[in-house]
Amino acid sequence: MTQEQNRHLLELIVNSSAKQQGNFTKTSELVSRLLQEHFVASSVSVWLFDEKFDSAHSANDSNQVSFNSCSKRQIAHYCETDLNQSKTIFEDPQSEIQFSFFDELRRYRFIAADIITAKNQLIHSFDYYQRHSIQSTLNVAIRINGHIEGVLTIEFKQPFEWLHDQIQIVIQCADQLALTLATRYSYDKSEQINLLRNAAEHSDHVVMIVNLDTLMVDYVNFAHQNMTGLLRSDIEHHSVMNLDIFRNKPDVLQYVLDKLTKNESVVGDIKLKRIDNREYWLHYHVTGFTTQLGNSYALVSSYDISSEFQHKAELERLAWHCSLTGLHNRSFFTPILDRATDGVLLLVDLLGFKRFNDSHGHEQGDSLLIEVARRIKHFGANHQAINVARIGSDEFCILLPKLPQDVVIEDIVSKLMANLSAFALINREKVEPKPAVAVVDIASVVHYFSPLSCADIALQYAKKKSLEHYQFFNQDLLEQFKNNAEIEKDLQYAIKGRQFELYYQPLMDLQNHRYIGAEALIRWNHPKKGVLYPGAFIDIAEQSGMINALGAWVLESACKQLNLWQHKNVDITMHVNVAARQFFSGDLFDQVWDLLNRYRIKPKSLILEITETELMGDIRYATNLCQELADLGVGIAIDDFGTGYSSMKYLKQFPISKLKIDRSFIMDISSSKQSREIVSAIIAMAKALNISITAEGVETQEQESFLEKMVCDHAQGFLYSPAIRVNDFNNLILAKLQ
Repeated sequence: MTQEQNRHLLELIVNSSAKQQGNFTKTSELVSRLLQEHFVASSVSVWLFDEKFDSAHSANDSNQVSFNSCSKRQIAHYCETDLNQSKTIFEDPQSEIQFSFFDELRRYRFIAADIITAKNQLIHSFDYYQRHSIQSTLNVAIRINGHIEGVLTIEFKQPFEWLHDQIQIVIQCADQLALTLATRYSYDKSEQINLLRNAAEHSDHVVMIVNLDTLMVDYVNFAHQNMTGLLRSDIEHHSVMNLDIFRNKPDVLQYVLDKLTKNESVVGDIKLKRIDNREYWLHYHVTGFTTQLGNSYALVSSYDISSEFQHKAELERLAWHCSLTGLHNRSFFTPILDRATDGVLLLVDLLGFKRFNDSHGHEQGDSLLIEVARRIKHFGANHQAINVARIGSDEFCILLPKLPQDVVIEDIVSKLMANLSAFALINREKVEPKPAVAVVDIASVVHYFSPLSCADIALQYAKKKSLEHYQFFNQDLLEQFKNNAEIEKDLQYAIKGRQFELYYQPLMDLQNHRYIGAEALIRWNHPKKGVLYPGAFIDIAEQSGMINALGAWVLESACKQLNLWQHKNVDITMHVNVAARQFFSGDLFDQVWDLLNRYRIKPKSLILEITETELMGDIRYATNLCQELADLGVGIAIDDFGTGYSSMKYLKQFPISKLKIDRSFIMDISSSKQSREIVSAIIAMAKALNISITAEGVETQEQESFLEKMVCDHAQGFLYSPAIRVNDFNNLILAKLQ
């Protein structure tokens, strides 16, 4: 083989498009074919190893390296026709390559065997060569930067004497394969870098690389400009202090650097300002790393989470604010009040709001609440209020700090009352809000009772006042509150211990002067305080929710007694008071139905009494329930008529069988012309509506005479008898009926 032939062989490889493009597979196929033809060899193969044997050796002190520990791939194989099905040694998965073989390749680049014998120490699989009749071979390492990447193998079926020039041409071919492989690696690496860069550029998240030695930004993707408005050219290759996070909060930089020094990642959320002063929330993640050259960098990933914070803020606003007025709600206000140890609590309630809401509609009712809330918020701002909240339908709270000694709380309350009482224009109609205000000095009660509970008590007194509806929670109310707390506690035992008893007050027919009915009135035989009247515990029972159990007991006891009287053929009606909570509980109809059937009560003999104010609480529900009760043969009486609010429209709408004129009008009949005219008007209205009328609190003959003259149907009061026990009622009243 001449030098010209060798040169031509190399030129074919060097100038091939496969080699120039870095196509290692096609280049290997070309080299294998050209070498097989050039040497007329039995086979030529190119192998690659996925792991470098010299690297494995440097990391392992053992004297040999297992070939099977490395993944091997045949890239090209070219052979004579009769050897097409043969395999080279590197195809045998069970063969092992001794360290001496690869050490030889590492030292001398090639291993040549003119004649293969079993005694040859570098021949590592003699069985393979014997099986395939291989007598001569040449193995040349394919190396890149001294690392063995693969092997170029030439095999002969006859003895072949390898000359120096022949070995050199094969080595040069192996070098061309190494250059091709290096080119492919370079292309792959460049493609990988471009892929990573393109991925970063197309990311919605900000990706940034910071040199920790110079604190310069070496790279930032375009997402940063979209998020911050800062030009990429103003950030890349500039100091990190140009970034929003460090420009707005320079102390954060030292915190991040300290964390990275400890090999810790930094994760956080931070509120920042863009260059145009618009605020936004940023989530960031910073991780440090060191390159092979020992340079320290930080990889920064961040993105705008303003929408998440806005959503979270909106959820918190909905959770802690009243959706109608924008004020804080009870859930938000209560913990603040619980933590307060001093200051002043103002509880505001709107008198008659329920009536306004029903008569004018919910839309105007909401408008009134919004206007009142605006005034309260303005008042709170002017007096440095700790918090202002809407805690109920028409209830508002103002928590003021501890007042200076020269400030008079009465003056502040007067200003609040004046502000809230001013006319408000609601849907082109002038409306005068009527506030009731309770005032509590928190420091005086905080160690004993809840300030809000004290305010509720004071508010009840404020509502009952005839002129200025505000009340300070004082020592008297505190004692009353303590007493109420004891009553509430004792009530729980009283219901279980049957400490209650029904008294009965007779009703007189003024036309026939005979008793026609009895009103059942509850009394509590308190073990320590003696007999207690309803005024001492009914309100507490209603507030605590025990009124339903108490009312159910009264109703059943009265029906049981009525049944006993009817068994004695006594023609009498039984009047039973029903509290608002009991009336609207949803259980009253079923209770009455059960009692009527169980005690065989005659129709029209059971009359339920409810005040007109309570009846107007839910007109639609009350109308339906009253009609259902009337269909059962139960009478409905409006108690304390004249003290609440109602209208002719609703009186006509309800199936009412009786009106009971409140005792406050009857007491003044003798001395007050106005009271006489009111009573006369009520009686005339009842007659026009064909409703029976009863006067309460009749105590004198003069009152009775006036009522008879006005043709009032019935009367009850001390003139006839106070409420008495059932035995006394039987002795004094029923004897006259029989």
